[in-house]
Amino acid sequence: MSVQSPEAPASNGITPFQQMVASCSGAILTSLLVTPLDVVKTRLQAQKTPFPKGKCFVYCNGLMDHICVCENGNSKAWYKAPSHFNGTVDAFVKIVRHEGIKALWSGLPPTLVMAVPATVIYFTCYDQLCVALRIRMGDFAQEAPLLAGAIARVGSATVISPLELIRTKLQSQKQSYRELTDCIRAAVQTEGWRSLWRGLGPTLFRDVPFSAMYWYNYEKGKSWLCQRYNTTEPTFTVTFVSGAVSGAIASIVTLPFDVVKTRRQVELGELQAKNLSCQVSSTFSMMSRIVAQDGFGAMFAGFLPRLIKVAPACAIMISTYEFGKAFFHKHNQDTRAAAQR
Repeated sequence: MSVQSPEAPASNGITPFQQMVASCSGAILTSLLVTPLDVVKTRLQAQKTPFPKGKCFVYCNGLMDHICVCENGNSKAWYKAPSHFNGTVDAFVKIVRHEGIKALWSGLPPTLVMAVPATVIYFTCYDQLCVALRIRMGDFAQEAPLLAGAIARVGSATVISPLELIRTKLQSQKQSYRELTDCIRAAVQTEGWRSLWRGLGPTLFRDVPFSAMYWYNYEKGKSWLCQRYNTTEPTFTVTFVSGAVSGAIASIVTLPFDVVKTRRQVELGELQAKNLSCQVSSTFSMMSRIVAQDGFGAMFAGFLPRLIKVAPACAIMISTYEFGKAFFHKHNQDTRAAAQR
């Protein structure tokens, strides 16, 4: 049995730092490509059902959710009172014409501040865990991506959860990032350290199963496509298709938990915007309330928009990440070959 050297682990012979750079590139590219689509989608939705002033809504650009407070065009908020749009293309043209091309990337800075580090932690942890678990799980090595994906998501979500809650407060109260320390101190003094992880439960209920299913299906799909097209190394097309399909499957299965998390985020944001105390119900009690009020079908609300958004975002992120890893792998090989000459 061969033993892998420390310099060339099963994670394609690249270092953890190179994995971080690859995942960071993927996160930035995903944000840049998907954000304009969600800006247009949000404007079109708002045109059909206008948001009243002070009302919160969730904005997501493929990597993370943002809570936005509607200002009806009276400030530099991400959402402004919309013009009349006749469709997606018309919305793109009018937003660029009247607000400038930068408006298509509204909300991008907080994504880069928070989602990029979270994505770097998540993808790097997954790769490192998957390599270690494949070695230790023996006959069950095929299930390593399932477990590694779940553990990596728990870690990244737990690390980023306090920042996400604080960001929600900053946005809803229109504070600057310089007031971040005061916001943390006030939250801890008022409600204790555990308050910084409020909302982590529904996040884990949605993201951990999503992550486990996504990585398991992705690795299976990638292997199957490589065998089908008789290639030893996955191409960009193979990783893109595998990422899109696995992301679509995981998004459909975890949709009820996404509905709960979205409703909780909106309620929390509106309470904080009005400076009211936040009494957050449990995940399953909120599920019961949604079913009682709106029927079982409400647990799958937003099925098509979530599918349209998540599948391309997953495909762009994973294919960019795999491309980056392949680039560094070749670079390391060339460097070692040059050193041996």
